[in-house]
Amino acid sequence: MNRLRFSKNFLYVPLVFMAIFYLIPLYVMLVTSFKSFAEVDLKTMWNLPAGIHFDNFIEAYSKLAPSLWNSFAMVIPAAVLSSMLGSLNGYIFAKWKFRGADLIFPLILFGMFIPYQSILIPLVQFMNAVGIKGLVGLTLTHIIYGIPITTLTFRNYYASLPQELLEAAKIDGADLLKIYRHILLPISIPSFVVVLIWQFTSAWNDFLFAVVLTGNKDWPITVALNNMAGSQIIAWNVQMAGSLLTALPPLLVYILAGRYFLRGLLAGSLKG
Repeated sequence: MNRLRFSKNFLYVPLVFMAIFYLIPLYVMLVTSFKSFAEVDLKTMWNLPAGIHFDNFIEAYSKLAPSLWNSFAMVIPAAVLSSMLGSLNGYIFAKWKFRGADLIFPLILFGMFIPYQSILIPLVQFMNAVGIKGLVGLTLTHIIYGIPITTLTFRNYYASLPQELLEAAKIDGADLLKIYRHILLPISIPSFVVVLIWQFTSAWNDFLFAVVLTGNKDWPITVALNNMAGSQIIAWNVQMAGSLLTALPPLLVYILAGRYFLRGLLAGSLKG
């Protein structure tokens, strides 16, 4: 028993070292964001700031504020709509088999493995052809690109539910949409938490689609953060403060809803 307990405790040693390793950049970003410009130096990058300078955050927010709200205006509908579409797709593929479903489902999942870079030129050409630009085009891109992973998540979750539940609803006269709305949708909260967090983070952190599809007024915060750097002198303290502000929303989402994220992942992992 003691040997087993020792082996379990020993597993925490590499985990602690890995956690420290991955938190080092966060530490440097945090301490630099509170330093004055005179304190920013490679030789003293590990040192704590001599004083706390909140003016770095004020300056960073003043530069990033319009793009911050652009990001929220893009991310929230992209996450919600892709989650709803994925839920409907997952419901159809899990519980309402139709001819060709075994072919269409893998083709949808194939979308997860298409690199962003490979479709940039066709994407821009298509957006220009249909006249969709700016945040609307970026939002639509993230909705479509999110459908494969949301469909897979909901399909696995709904496949784990007993078929008798749907058969009983059919006997009571419920059709396809009524079964989804009144039975499956209320019990789909764990999967919705998973895909909403995933889609929120994925769309928020995107840079490639954002820099290609949006212009100056429509920049999300990742593009605006990249353009904060000056051509001659870079105020690293303000840059780090801006990086912290950019990382804060997805970080708060994971802190507040991280446990529900893991529960939702496990909810559909037993079958499917």
